[in-house]
Amino acid sequence: MKVLVINAGSSSLKYQLIDMETEKMLAKGLCDRIGVDGAFQHKTSDGRSKKTKTEIKDHEAAFQLVTEALVDKEVGVISSLNEISAIGHRVVQGGAIFDKSVLVTDEVIRQIQNLIPLAPLHNGPEVNAILACQKVFGKDKPQCVVFDTSFHATMPQKAYMYAVPYEYYEKYNVRRYGFHGTSHRYVSSHCAHLMHQPLEDIKMITCHIGNGSSIAAIQNGKVIDTSMGLTPLDGFMMGTRSGSLDPSIVTFIMEKEGLTPKQMDEVLNRKSGMYGICGYSDDRDVTKAEIGGDPKAILAHEMLNYQISKQIGAYAAALNGVDCIVFTAGLGENQPPMRYSICKNLKYLGVKIDPIKNDEFVLGKEGKISAFDSTVSVYVINTNEELVIARDTKNIVSRLEYASAPDKTNVDPEDV
Repeated sequence: MKVLVINAGSSSLKYQLIDMETEKMLAKGLCDRIGVDGAFQHKTSDGRSKKTKTEIKDHEAAFQLVTEALVDKEVGVISSLNEISAIGHRVVQGGAIFDKSVLVTDEVIRQIQNLIPLAPLHNGPEVNAILACQKVFGKDKPQCVVFDTSFHATMPQKAYMYAVPYEYYEKYNVRRYGFHGTSHRYVSSHCAHLMHQPLEDIKMITCHIGNGSSIAAIQNGKVIDTSMGLTPLDGFMMGTRSGSLDPSIVTFIMEKEGLTPKQMDEVLNRKSGMYGICGYSDDRDVTKAEIGGDPKAILAHEMLNYQISKQIGAYAAALNGVDCIVFTAGLGENQPPMRYSICKNLKYLGVKIDPIKNDEFVLGKEGKISAFDSTVSVYVINTNEELVIARDTKNIVSRLEYASAPDKTNVDPEDV
């Protein structure tokens, strides 16, 4: 089985084609600046590539470029689109409706559309991608959706409710949902595998630290709390997002600056975080400025590391102890000084980092970075959200095939 994994944005479409027999990526690429001037890049696992600048009118046009590249004589990896068994989509917001991955139906599309107010920048484009995919591949090609929020659906009500009038929860579904769930799900499971222990036996804190960041507390294999909330703005500071703050700051600045709600949303989502403190949102630029002695860049990193340490401490309390801490995503996987600084503030938990191992684990290398006498294991894990999406898609399609098989004795139950 070969699964095409899609991650659609408002003006972009990322993809990977994965062979599920080996779970290896065959090809990946990006359609960027959809609806503007357009750019397309495609790369195969054996190093062949294609880059072009071309008009990409909409997501349907983007899918045409993807399918053409996959079967191209020079950079293709399949001889026919019939080799693609199914398509798996990442959808950011599943609300309280979807607690697991599902097969795409007209009703599922309608429900995702109904959730657009909770994630206007994400769910709308993702629906467009699903519909565009149907036009290109036909409605008979199975499509599945994997939700960022579903892994967090196990949170108890005491963790996901906000202390605002209960009627807003009833009327508008105002509650904590959490995001990056597919990443937290992958790294928690993979880390348990590396530890040779059942995930259910580990109290784990997973730290997805990138331009967008979140932390999850996992107990008995289930999320009991997570830092992002109703939207990805909640939690600690990020590249351009403020993270949690005193709510009165919002109304205070709006009044002083004469800002509309939309303008204030732009400030909190696009002009805050590290960018708001030092003028850089990319951590590589912040690091370069810090090395050069920029006091604001130094402050930005100090604030970030401090806030992450506090969040980990809070979740250690929520879990009543912690066995393992995982760092993943762009910064988590590639910023040894950040990991060291964060863990230095966790000595009271018994966390000790091996500085040599910590410096080694970057650029795709993963494993344990805690010292031999650390009472808490600390790991760096490379996240793989696309593989989770592909696995879920394979499982859903395999169950469909099993259910429709005229003679189920010919279907290997291990495949279902």
